[in-house]
Amino acid sequence: MKGWRVIAGGACLVAGSLVAQQDLVLFEPLYREAIERREGSLGTDHPKTAESLTNLALLLRNTGRAAAAEPLLRRALAIHEKAFGAEALPVAEDLTNLASALEAKGDSAGAELLYRRALAIQEKALGPQHPGLAAGLSKVAAAIEARGDLASAEPLYRRALAIQEKALGPAHPEVGISLNNLGLLLENQGQPAAAEPLYQRAVSILEKTLGPGHPETGTALNNLGGVLQARGELAAAEPLYRRALALTEQALTPDHPRVAVSAANLASLLEVKGEGKAAEPLYRRAATIQEKNGDPEAVATWNRLAFLLRAKGDLAGAEPVVRRALALAEKKFGPQHAEVARQSINLAWLLEAKGNRPAAAALYRRALPIAEKALGAEDPLVQEIRKKLAAPGGRVR
Repeated sequence: MKGWRVIAGGACLVAGSLVAQQDLVLFEPLYREAIERREGSLGTDHPKTAESLTNLALLLRNTGRAAAAEPLLRRALAIHEKAFGAEALPVAEDLTNLASALEAKGDSAGAELLYRRALAIQEKALGPQHPGLAAGLSKVAAAIEARGDLASAEPLYRRALAIQEKALGPAHPEVGISLNNLGLLLENQGQPAAAEPLYQRAVSILEKTLGPGHPETGTALNNLGGVLQARGELAAAEPLYRRALALTEQALTPDHPRVAVSAANLASLLEVKGEGKAAEPLYRRAATIQEKNGDPEAVATWNRLAFLLRAKGDLAGAEPVVRRALALAEKKFGPQHAEVARQSINLAWLLEAKGNRPAAAALYRRALPIAEKALGAEDPLVQEIRKKLAAPGGRVR
């Protein structure tokens, strides 16, 4: 199961109103027209032109077109730096928007540098206790966490939460979002008992302030469900997962990453309960969304579906799924990555079970040097491949 993090201040606003993501595309021609009008009347380097560029860029980013958003955001940043100076608050906002586009493209390192620069500008301009710093702190923390440094991310999340509680009060929706983010970090650190009360408090706050049908409420419900499932409380976790999935489906586009997370989590719970037939379409849907969005998690989700099919004896149905996972791993990680070795072995196991031992042996031979290089000679996966290839007669057992 997988949790989902939200950073406060990331909602899509049009004319001051929260707009459902599936409706954002309706505004695209209006934003493009606004750019043309402002360029014509004010000039290409006017701050109002930068505002229109940003509006279109954020729409593109929020509808899965981060690559198209990036040049617009860089242009807006250059306009504001020229107009206001490199240390101005509008520049910090531009840096944050550009960082989010880089993040969506998978450039986590580039995003972190921009988030840090934006935070430094904000802290200098606003002071260390201003509530406007909280979102920046959380963004930097999330970037640090993404590269695996959980210990360094934790104090930033805690600082963001403390600032918000002091400035906004303990029941503000941004406090609820920060509680969720800190809870997910603690869970990822192996502290589910510490995470659970934070999730519970987040659900309570978000239900009261944003409403029971808001997608951020769904995020907290999903994460609370994950803690409950991890300790075996499947009956308590299932309605939370189902509600989270329903909320994300209603509020977001059908192929939004959060829909995939909710679908995969519910599928994993149903699989544990022995309801493989109900889990199968959810895994398929989640993996399809993840693959469409370029999420490397799609490899693992396709793999879980393949094991589900194999477990019920559907080897013919499992084979194309495993092959898809292998092809996606090669595309996403490169041909020499450890994940390619893992998926090669999964396919080999399946072919071996189907009686196609020569093809299985060829896959084991291909996987061995990849695994040795990526994981080391003593890794359990490498040892497993060697055992397979050392079977009598050089054949796969």
